[in-house]
Parts: sequence; structure tokens; C-alpha cells
Amino acid sequence: VQLVESGGGLVQAGGSLRLSCQFSGITVDDFAIGWFRQAPGKEREFVSGIDSTGRYLSYANSVQGRFTISSADTKNSLVYLQMNILKPEDTGIYFCAATLTQRLAAKRIESSYDFWGPGTQVTVSS
Repeated sequence: VQLVESGGGLVQAGGSLRLSCQFSGITVDDFAIGWFRQAPGKEREFVSGIDSTGRYLSYANSVQGRFTISSADTKNSLVYLQMNILKPEDTGIYFCAATLTQRLAAKRIESSYDFWGPGTQVTVSS
């Protein structure tokens, strides 16, 4: 399984970015893709997740109402994270990851994810 993120960059506070996660090699029908981020000096944290049916959507409280996760096509090989009204505290490395867990609560937990992309840097200036 391979995942690659793109779309990061430098943006002013209040601006928007759209991250993409291109993945391949998942051979089962039921899986989920999660977005995590890691700010300098902090632990990696859950941002948002979507499952292969598109019925499961989850957001961290800190991004609820500002970020939107979606999948691009019926094969679900591309997942987007639209980030609006960005704040300096959104700065960090953003990772997408894949999990085969079926437990809803576990889809928000980093250790549930077995496959990770290398990450893309998002910097929000004040």
C-alpha cells in the first residue's frame, strides 16, 4: 500500500488549501483514510477521516466546520482535505494514512493506521 500527499504550502491566516492523498495497493473493499497532522514539538493528532463507502466522516473538534474531507472517485483512490479559514495553529506536517479497522472509535486513533504517506508541510502565517 502506498500513499502520497500533495497540496501543502504557505498561506496567510484566513486562507485556504486543498490537500490530496493519492493511494494505491488496497485490495479490500472496507478501509478508511485518515488525515493526521504534527506541529513542531507536538504529538501527531487526528484531523479527519473517511471510509471507503463515504458514509463515515469524522473531524477533530479543532477543524470542525472549517475542513471538509471527500473522496474523488468511485474507486476511492484519491481523498481530498479542503481546509478553509486556516489559522496559525493549523501549521504542521499533514499525513494521510490507511486503516482496515472496522471499529469506528479506532479510526480516530493513530495506532490503528498501518500505512502512511511521507507528509506535506502546511504553514499558516499570522
